[in-house]
Amino acid sequence: MSAKITPDSDPSGPKDGDLKGARLIADHVLRLPGKPGVYRMIGAKDDVLYVGKAKNLKNRVSSYAKSGGHSNRIMRMIAETRSMEFVVTGTETEALLLEANLIKQLKPRYNVLLRDDKSFPFILVAEDHEAAQVLKHRGAQKRTGAYYGPFASAGAVNHTLNTLQKAFLLRSCTDNVYESRTRPCLLHQIKRCSAPCVGLISIDDYSELVGEAKAFLDGDNSAIQRTLSAQMEKASTELDFERAASLRDRIRALSYVQGTQNINTAGIAEADVFAIHIEGGKACVQVFFFRAGQNWGNHAYFPKHDKQDEPAFILDAFIAQFYDGREPPALILTSVTPPQAALIAEALSLRANRKVTISTPHRGEKRGIVDAALMNAREALSRRLAESANQRKNLDQLADILGLDTTPERIEVYDNSHIQGANAVGAMIVAGPEGFVKNQYRKFNIKTAGLTPGDDYGMMREVVTRRFARLLKEEDAERPDLLIIDGGKGQLSTVLEAMAEVGVDPEAEGISIIGVAKGRRETEAGGKRIDRTSSATGEQIVMPGRAPFTLPPRDPGLFFLQRLRDEAHRFAIGAHRAKRKKALGANPLDDIPGIGGKRKRALLNHFGSAKAVARAKPRDLAAVDGVSAELAQRIYDFFHAG
Repeated sequence: MSAKITPDSDPSGPKDGDLKGARLIADHVLRLPGKPGVYRMIGAKDDVLYVGKAKNLKNRVSSYAKSGGHSNRIMRMIAETRSMEFVVTGTETEALLLEANLIKQLKPRYNVLLRDDKSFPFILVAEDHEAAQVLKHRGAQKRTGAYYGPFASAGAVNHTLNTLQKAFLLRSCTDNVYESRTRPCLLHQIKRCSAPCVGLISIDDYSELVGEAKAFLDGDNSAIQRTLSAQMEKASTELDFERAASLRDRIRALSYVQGTQNINTAGIAEADVFAIHIEGGKACVQVFFFRAGQNWGNHAYFPKHDKQDEPAFILDAFIAQFYDGREPPALILTSVTPPQAALIAEALSLRANRKVTISTPHRGEKRGIVDAALMNAREALSRRLAESANQRKNLDQLADILGLDTTPERIEVYDNSHIQGANAVGAMIVAGPEGFVKNQYRKFNIKTAGLTPGDDYGMMREVVTRRFARLLKEEDAERPDLLIIDGGKGQLSTVLEAMAEVGVDPEAEGISIIGVAKGRRETEAGGKRIDRTSSATGEQIVMPGRAPFTLPPRDPGLFFLQRLRDEAHRFAIGAHRAKRKKALGANPLDDIPGIGGKRKRALLNHFGSAKAVARAKPRDLAAVDGVSAELAQRIYDFFHAG
């Protein structure tokens, strides 16, 4: 239960615009209640500077109005504050949950921020079909079935799925493929599926395999192995050697999984392990996931924080944000004790409707697991710092080569990908002092009507126009310092024209623009001078107001430019291939209202193809099982409209 309050609504008091900084905060304190809640500090551009929670709003906010005892970061934040907003909550636990949610949404500049906000993959045993399907799943858990996870990476999921196929012979095909099978697929031939689609196993026996797989994912490995061993011995005694060999292979698959766990997890059925290491003003939080007594992978995070923040404070804020929208395990182990460990555990227990414990072990097996996570955090941060130092050196060299006044902090690289104009996609990648910023990559489906197929200039014009038109609308959006275009003078001119059309002056905005194209150079061959397209070491760099130039073949700046361009090329090609794959699998029947999977299969089985369906008359369509006269007319009208 929460309520929003606006202490500045008192008409007798001064308006926010009349006060700022500590004086404004002190004025708010006069009207604040001594209750739990969340407060927001807001800057001059209505940007949220900081989100905090308090057991007592009046006491907590009043501390900012005091003149001393603040770090430089807090002093800057107070000075920049131009208004405040407050929400009163029923308990401090509710305030903590709301604070984590607001930080995740608003990303305030002065909060510790969890940068990597991607969803983790799960394994789904989908039970909305008589023969359950096992598959990888991300996102909202709306489909009927059992979800197992999270896994740290897609690779960890794929490894476990591979084991499930070997040990339990579960199907991974879609329901559409399942319904259309007339003979076993290749997975059955290589002993990865029991082929319930064609009746090689009864639904009851298949359901037993599903139950065993779920028990395995719940951690009951030893009981399953004992059962399979007994079945293998019985089959061998009955001279059913083919079945005995199949059971032996399944037992081996289970044994392999148990033997490849890289950390001993005996005694830990379900836990997340958080270890933090700080060095050089940067922090790394290493998270290990343990489920069903198995290590399901780990992931390194590098949260944004102030250099003066203590490890326990960073971990405190990190854990609260990490579980916003994620299901917590029963046990959370940490390398240092978060100051609000008890409050966070209470909040997570409330959200999960079961007890959640946060513990910092100091000895024994659990401490060994935490130490292993801490070692990984230390190694990951060392690699990150080394990469960051090398990246900073590369940026400095690039600024020197291009004659820039300052080292670029944000580089955007643009490229297009298509096949003779089909499935055209534009791509933008972002790089900065810490390397490629992949969560800010963008792809643009080319939409310009009447564009000549293969018109790269027109595609680039659309991409740049859409990018900077949106940038102008979003005042707080990060501006690029350097634009790199995959192309020469023509592409560069197109980009400059597009920016001018949307009202962006690159020079006024401090945006440098270059094109990188394969140049042409004269080369000696057999005593004659010839022209030829250069190799990868002959890229030509074009800039406004400067003659095109090339860099020496072994110049580090050239390698850095090539790396940026190649990453943009990789991302553009990947986006194009995904679009092309989707287009290849598209079926016009999918766009007709009232046509689901069963009716689509019935139509295709009856007519043989979508083209034949499109040519059919209403009376022929109505002859298909499940297609009424009204639906038949609707299908006919869909293909013959206009």
